[in-house]
Amino acid sequence: MRYWLMKSEPDVYSIADLANDPTEIWDGVRNYQARNFLREMQVDDLAFFYHSNTKPPGIVGLMKIIEADIVDPTQFDESSKYYDPKSQPEEPRWRTVKVGYVETFAEQITLDTLKATFSPEELLVVKRGNRLSVMPVDEAVAEKLLEMGRSA
Repeated sequence: MRYWLMKSEPDVYSIADLANDPTEIWDGVRNYQARNFLREMQVDDLAFFYHSNTKPPGIVGLMKIIEADIVDPTQFDESSKYYDPKSQPEEPRWRTVKVGYVETFAEQITLDTLKATFSPEELLVVKRGNRLSVMPVDEAVAEKLLEMGRSA
């Protein structure tokens, strides 16, 4: 099992949205490096749900990968802001995963707390200028994050 961090803006899709409808396709990722991380995910991997572009940003909960290697349907939907006219159904560019709700942490682990606890080498989300929406998390760091999220 591997660990990941996946970002979403809470006014677009939040941990509460996932808790209310406990499975969802994580669609709309249009960064090649983030897409490659999505391709590496396997069923039963765990992902930290990170609320971005909010004050304060931070990790708010946990989800599980329940289905891997799904074709992102938004790439073919001309009415979607994630439509990709260069992607073809017989050779889709964008693949994703389906996530399942695991838990909401009692307290958010804010970006400031993450920066005070981890170096950029330990946790990519604290690296200055990092804008990836999907990134791997080392197992030792993940265990510490789980402890922080569950002990609040």
